[in-house]
Amino acid sequence: MWPESSEQQQPLRTGLTTGTCATACCLAAGHLLLGQQHKISVTVTLPKPADGSKQVDLQLNELTLKNACLAHASTIKDAGDDPDATHGATIWVELRLTAKQGTAFAAGEGVGTVTRSGLLLDVGQAAINPVPRSMMTLHLERLADFYHYDGGFEVTVGVKDGVEIAKKTMNGRLGILGGLSILGTSGIVRPYSCSAWIASIHQGLDVAVANNFDHVAAATGNTSEAFISQHYGLDDMQLIEMGDFAGAVIKHLKKSPVKRLTICGGFGKISKLADGHMDLHSSKSSINLSKLATIARDLGANNELFETIKCCNTSLEALGLCQQQGIALANAVCQNALNVAQQSVPSSVQLEVFAVNRQGQLLGSALGTQLTPLTGSAP
Repeated sequence: MWPESSEQQQPLRTGLTTGTCATACCLAAGHLLLGQQHKISVTVTLPKPADGSKQVDLQLNELTLKNACLAHASTIKDAGDDPDATHGATIWVELRLTAKQGTAFAAGEGVGTVTRSGLLLDVGQAAINPVPRSMMTLHLERLADFYHYDGGFEVTVGVKDGVEIAKKTMNGRLGILGGLSILGTSGIVRPYSCSAWIASIHQGLDVAVANNFDHVAAATGNTSEAFISQHYGLDDMQLIEMGDFAGAVIKHLKKSPVKRLTICGGFGKISKLADGHMDLHSSKSSINLSKLATIARDLGANNELFETIKCCNTSLEALGLCQQQGIALANAVCQNALNVAQQSVPSSVQLEVFAVNRQGQLLGSALGTQLTPLTGSAP
């Protein structure tokens, strides 16, 4: 469980990606093989300037020479204050010297293999993304020049307990089997950006498009996903674990457009989207009860109900009051959310929005043109 945060506002720590960790392991193993130097820490150059610095120092957890051509190194990933599934994981590399020039990559235990098209890597390749590959290759090339080494490298990257950790991620749904992905575009994990989650959302959309699925459903949680999946009978590849990152789904459709997008979530989350928020996390956006009251008034609520909604404790309390008076607040909120999303979605994408309660029952919906309403829609 992620540790409870302080009640006092404090600066959030940045962390390092699995790609940066793997690069550090390569660098330490390379120094040991080529220079017989046993490093306890190394300095990694990041692919992009981040937080005012282009270099970071990492401590090695383990460094051993297995034979004259093979070394093993590991480090512990620190994700900073980001709730990353790989925080605290042991990232390791076995680096082998080869006669053939160049750098080859392989998946060690705990790192997955790509089994579906649509990702940044070809089917059958180790799930080590392009930027981490480039980082490791660049550092090893610089090391080879420093030690006047004219051979090549074979890099095997693994993650201790990676198979178990991967169960907490979307890798299986994306077709990455056998473990985790080695990720990173800047080398830095920014706190509460959940960059790995956003990357998985993008990959999920790319995979769906590459596998010729016209319809995808993005859900805020397990309950909403189960509802929409059961209704439409969707394949796993059509389901996007959106969580709080509505913007990550909506904006990526410009790169990977589908024919039909369904957004499904709890009423409170959908009300935030209706209020114009693309990040639905409580730390980034709040439920606007005044906005809900205004929507209800536009639907015919009297002044007493209007004032009562503004003082409600939760969005569901406001919804319940409207339901008692036959006011279709949930449908209107879904329509507002659809209007907000439609501003960023390509015109070719048919859009629909559904809201469900905590029991997975439909509360309301809004459908784009040429779409058939769900049966049993609640007022």
